[in-house]
This record gives sequence, structure tokens and C-alpha cells, in this order.
Amino acid sequence: MDSETIFSGGNAAFIAELYDRYRADPASVDASWVSLFQELGAEGGDLTDPLGGASWAPSRTRVIGQGEPDSKKAKAGPTASEDDLREATRGAIKARIMIRSFRVRGHLLAEFDPLGLVGEGYNKDLDPATYGFGEDDMDRSFFVGYVAGHDTLTLSQLLQILKSSYCSSIGIEYMHIQELDERIWMEDHIEGVDYHAAFTPEEKITIYRQLVEADGFETFLNIKHKGTKRFGLDGGESMIPAVEAILHSASLAGVEEIVLGMPHRGRLNVLATTMDKPYAAIFSEFQGASSNPEDVQGSGDVKYHLGASADREIDGNNLHLSLTANPSHLEAANPVVLGKVRAKQTQIGDEEREKVMGLLMHGDAAFAGQGLVPESLDLSQIKGYRTGGTLHIIVNNQIGFTTNPASSRFTPYPTDIAKGLQMPIFHVNGDDPEAVVHVSRLAMEYRKTFHRDVVIDMFCYRRHGHNEGDEPMFTQPIMYKAIAEHPTTRQIYEDKLIAEGVLTQTEAGKIKDEFQSQMSQDFEAGPKYKPKQADWLEGVWEGLGELKGEEEHQDYDTAVEIDTLLALGQGLAKAPKGFNINGKILRQLKARDEMMKSGTEIDWGTGEALAYASLLAEGTHVRLSGQDCGRGTFSHRHAVLVDQDDERRYYPLSNVSKDQAQFEVMDSPLSEAGVLGFEYGFSLADPLALVIWEAQFGDFANTAQVLIDQFIASGESKWLRMSGLVMLLPHGFEGQGPEHSSARLERYLQLCAQNNMQVVSCTTPANFFHVIRRQVRRNFRKPLIVMSPKSLLRHKLVVSNLEDMGPRSHFQRLYPETDKLVAKNKVRRIVLCSGKVYFDLLEARREQKIKDVAI
Repeated sequence: MDSETIFSGGNAAFIAELYDRYRADPASVDASWVSLFQELGAEGGDLTDPLGGASWAPSRTRVIGQGEPDSKKAKAGPTASEDDLREATRGAIKARIMIRSFRVRGHLLAEFDPLGLVGEGYNKDLDPATYGFGEDDMDRSFFVGYVAGHDTLTLSQLLQILKSSYCSSIGIEYMHIQELDERIWMEDHIEGVDYHAAFTPEEKITIYRQLVEADGFETFLNIKHKGTKRFGLDGGESMIPAVEAILHSASLAGVEEIVLGMPHRGRLNVLATTMDKPYAAIFSEFQGASSNPEDVQGSGDVKYHLGASADREIDGNNLHLSLTANPSHLEAANPVVLGKVRAKQTQIGDEEREKVMGLLMHGDAAFAGQGLVPESLDLSQIKGYRTGGTLHIIVNNQIGFTTNPASSRFTPYPTDIAKGLQMPIFHVNGDDPEAVVHVSRLAMEYRKTFHRDVVIDMFCYRRHGHNEGDEPMFTQPIMYKAIAEHPTTRQIYEDKLIAEGVLTQTEAGKIKDEFQSQMSQDFEAGPKYKPKQADWLEGVWEGLGELKGEEEHQDYDTAVEIDTLLALGQGLAKAPKGFNINGKILRQLKARDEMMKSGTEIDWGTGEALAYASLLAEGTHVRLSGQDCGRGTFSHRHAVLVDQDDERRYYPLSNVSKDQAQFEVMDSPLSEAGVLGFEYGFSLADPLALVIWEAQFGDFANTAQVLIDQFIASGESKWLRMSGLVMLLPHGFEGQGPEHSSARLERYLQLCAQNNMQVVSCTTPANFFHVIRRQVRRNFRKPLIVMSPKSLLRHKLVVSNLEDMGPRSHFQRLYPETDKLVAKNKVRRIVLCSGKVYFDLLEARREQKIKDVAI
């Protein structure tokens, strides 16, 4: 049965009657109803004694609430008539159905919109009359199954608690979560909690100061640089107190580092208020200066795309913050942030995912419309990608550029995509900053408790349109007439604090004047401001440098001793005792063992495995991720062996030596952009690891083109962020149709400029061995695009000798002619080629006995 449908108000009388029959004789109702009534009893009490007799006991302990359970519960005494008992039972069931409706749908009547453009709503499931309750019932007591610290409440008390908990400035969606303990946690932290009363005067003044800074900064820029694009936070200033609340809660929870990602709206404000970027630096950039020191090369980017890092002391704890740079593709940074978080957790051994976390900010239209959002959210609880929960703040301007929500989605909220992924959602009115701070703290507490993602949907508006040079009245005249007459969040909160006696008008004016004075001083200092240094080669990047011209064709030490290669290769050719390995793979392992014994005819899969194994033995972390990379799309890798009886898994590359580095191989979700972005983010945070993303087929990378264009190809030039990411793109015309033939080599070559990345199509296993090891053995990092082969994986000519990987060997940019031809001065043509093309030409030349064309 669908309990969502069953518990609609219109069914209350029917269910109450059915429950009467169940009480008299459980066998008289369908077994499915028996289960349902038993489940209801388990959630909050024993329904066989709905008045709360001695047999009833609370099923959980309250964490936060307004007092303890009523000790004076009504009891069914010996004089109670059957009619009284039946009526009490029916009332209790109806009350509990109504409670559930508020938990599921209460948010539909909450007051989210600061502009008040949404009319006063009505929902029959939230109307007591739907359940047969009238005015005469308001003072009656009902068994309600433990709500806000009580198991028995009058109807009037119950409605007051439900409306204040679910229909105020805050509305919550959590009943879609399958885990009962998570739902109970939400109820315990929501129902009957007066969050306004929890704020001290000092905390309120702190929130006010944050709003003054957020509002004052935007206003100052609007005056000094009117019409200049800044994608201001005007109308959504409560995001700043929200972020600050999360930072303080995270610091108290033991978090040591937070990686932030956000679109352009509000980025300048976050840079200044959260990341402590000097106001003078921002004003300097508005006045035309570069954000980079004079001695640093790079194309640069617009102000509202730039990232930053900062160390802040919060509540006596050091908290490192890094804001990831982001292009205009709004949600593109999401997986990059997640990958950075995972890498940083790996570096410090944070297996509980508690010391490093991600904080992502979004726009409403982008969150609902961009495919990268569900791709990234899907990674949250998957092995190899989980980060212990990410906090999401949606700055819900209730519009996307010029597009109304009705044209952006057909669901009530931009957050509805998160419901399918079991994430709680807090909707909140941005003009109630205390409510915003409260849900931010709750979100952090939930993340700490359950290590899951949480979404905050902050309803607000944008005061100046899409950008400061735009005219929003063209398309949304009613909304912008309302905005023009609407006071700022700072003004609304100021009036509230003055009315409460927390602030006086004079004190509020002094806070504003002091900040205004600071802005004026920093603005005057702007023209003289000089960036001290770029931070791109600090921390874990220390010791690495830029690619110099003379290094471009340098040979790096990527050779490995023959004895080491033999030991590694022979180890990779073995399966553990008692492991029932597939017969076909067993033959491959035996063939690999023969290769090691002879030192010749090393095939592609073995050359690749030796590259990884040697790096692991030398202490380099190797991470390989992609849709089918464990086995390899073309069954050549078998980095994961599966027992044929019980599906136990064995990872040969995790067993190359006792003190080896970590080896990770993940069959990823069927996502390209999300997973490629994740691995790129991982490579940004850990330059000492070999990070590889493999496409199932090379052209599947098409759906990740934004990540390739905006990050991999251009990230170093725009944002001074190096990456050593490797992309393996299976490539070659093998008769599998246009979708699986080409990895679009031409696209990657067109993206190459200023030594930004390297593209290879290796012809031999040895050259692939060296180019992979070279990624982490040289003193700079560049993305590497590999046109990896298909038919060459088992081609009889595509082999190398062990000595080609041994001492004095290195990556070969050019292989000389191998066949005996005519004299050099008689050669009429020289063909330069690589990969599959070479072997096709070689075989054709031999077949036709051509002797005067060199390859």
C-alpha cells in the first residue's frame, strides 16, 4: 500500500473505522492493514492502548524539545465505556494522520517568499476539518505518539506546534528519507523548537554586523562602479550569515578544512567576508589591476570567477578555507569540489570523513536545470567518491536570468531532484536571518551525525536583475515593482532588533558608519594595492614548478630496474590460494608469467600494470576511475579479480609490496562529466598521486566537454591551477560504428596552446609505460590525454621487451624505421604516424613489398 495516499485527510474516517475492526479482531482486516497498524504503533506507541495506558512506552528518547513526556497521561480506567474508548481511538488515529500530513506537506503553507508574491495558500490535508475536527475539539486531549516532548496534547496545542514547526519561515522536507532514525532525528530537532528564543543578544548583533557588511559592500560597489557587472548578492545577503554559521558549527565539530564552490552571484561578497580577501584588492581589480602578481604569467579571468584560500581562526580553532575557481558554466565546479575534498581526506587519513568537508552554493535555476547536479549528488554515498556529506546552499532568486520558475521546472521547488537521493531539504525565508542561521546549524549537525548531504533552499530575490547592467522590468515588471518597494534584509532585521531592545538606533547607525568608513579607506588604497604572491605552488605543491621551454623535450628518469620489473610482473601474474579464478583470466595470467620469464613480448595490459605497480612500490598513490575500468572495457586490464563461487574480489595491484602506496580502482556511475570533474578536483589537491579517468569509449568524453574546455585545458592559464590528470580515451576505427570509433583527437589538439596539456597516441606498451610514469616523475604537472588503443591491446606486433622499460630507457618521441629498406637517398617518402595507423601501414607495406617508403 502507498502510505502517502492512504494518509490523506479524506481517508481518516474510513481508517478509524477499519482500526475499530482491527482492535476487535486483527484477522477481520487484510494482512496489509495489520502491518500498517502495527507499524504505526512501533513509530510512537502501542495503538492497542491509544489513550496511553501502562502498556505504552515511548519508542525513542527526545534529543531537543519543550519538556518531557506528559506524566499525567489519560488512562483507560475500569469505568471507561467501550464507546468512550472507541471514540478516543478514532480521535487518536485521526490526529496522527494529521500529524503525518504536516510532516509531509507542512512546507506547502510555509512563508518563504520575502516579496509576498505567492498568495496565501490552502491545503486540505493541513485543515483539521478534513479529519472531522471542529471548534469543539480544540480543547480535547488526544494521544499523539510523542510530539514535541509530549504523547498527549489538546488539539489546539498540537496545531500550534505543527504550524510553528512546519509552516513558519522554515519549511522542511524529510519524510522521503527511508532511514527511520534520520526522520526521528529531524522530528526531535524541529517539532516544538523555538529557534528565535535560542539566539542570545550577542549572537543577534553578530548576525546584524554580517548583514551590514554584506549589504554595505554591495551598496558601496553599486555607487562607485554603477552598471559594472559584479553579480551582486543584493537581496540574498543572508547567505553570508548562513556560511558563517556553517563555519562556526564545522569548527566546533572538528572540521579542519572546508572546500567551497559557488557560481558567480555573490562570489565577490564571499571573497571579502568569508575568504578575508582585502577589500582594497577587490577595489584594485575593479580599477583595472590584475589579480596576479606582475611576475606571474597567465590569461587571468573575470573577478567573479576567481578562487582564493584563507586560514581563519574560529572559536579558537584553525580552519583552512579554499574557494574553487569556477567558469560561467554554473554547476561545473560541483564535482571538482567533491574531488578536492576526497583527495584532502585521503592525504590526512580522514577515513571517517570528518576533518575535511565540502560546501557548495547554487542558483535555483541552475540547480534544477543542470545535469551536473544529479551527477554530482549521486556520488555522495558511493564507495570511492563519498566525502562524508556536502552542505548545499541554494540562493533561490525565484528566477533564472529572465526565466520564471514555471519555465524552469514543473515541480514546486528547485531542490526536488535531491529528494530522490534521500537528502533532507530546509526551505527558509531569506528575510528571516535567524531562521537562515538556525537551519544552517541544523544542516551541519545533521551532516556530522549521519555523514550525508543536506540542502538549504534560501528564498530571496535579486535586486538589480541578472547583472547590474540588465533591465529586469522588461520581463518581470510585477516582481521588480515589489522589489523596489521592499526594504533590505538588513533594514528588516535592524528594525526587529530595535523593537526587541537588542539594539538602539544610535548603535545600529554606528555599526553602519564604521563599516562605511572602512570601505572608503580601502577604496582609496585600491590603486596602490599590489598582490603579494600567487599561491599556486604552495603546500603540497611546494617543490613543483612551471614548465620551462628547455624542459619540454627533456627525457625524465622513468626507467625501472629489470629485477624489480620481474618481481612485480610475476606477483601480478598470481591469484591467492583458494581463489576460484575465471578460466579465461587464468590463461591471461599464465601468459603474463611467461612474458616475465622470457622478458619479451610484453603486451599492452602487462605494460600498463607494470607502470602502476612500479609507482605503487615507489610510494605513489594510484587512483583509476571510470565506468568499467576494473576489468577494462575490452577485457585487457583485470585490475579486479572476481571469485567465481562467491564473488570475492582480489586486487593484484594492492598486493605488490608490504609498504606500497594506496591503489584505488572504481567502476564509476554511468557519468562522464561528474566523475571526470571529481578526478580533476582530486588531481588539483594531490599532485603527488597518479589520477586517471578512463572513458568507456573515447567519444563518451563528449558529454564532459565543459570540464575539458573550462578546467582541464584552461585551468592553469585562467586560475594558476596545475593538474596532472590523465584521461584514457579508447580510440581507433574498429568497425563499431561512429559512436565508438573516434575519441575526437582533433578536438584535443585544437585545445592545445602554450604548453597547457599533452596529447599522445602511444604505439608500444613500453612508451605507454614511460608516459604514465613520467606524469608523476617530472617537476611540473600537465594534463595528459591518451588515445588508448582497442585492437592493439592484443595485436601480435604491439609488444615490447622488458629492457625497453629497464635502465637507460625513456619515453620515445620518435621511433626510427624498423624494416630493411633501400638506401637512405633512395627513399621517396617518409610517413609520420602513431598508434593503430602505424601497424596498418606497416602490414600493408610488407604485404605489397614496398621498400622505398619509410615509416
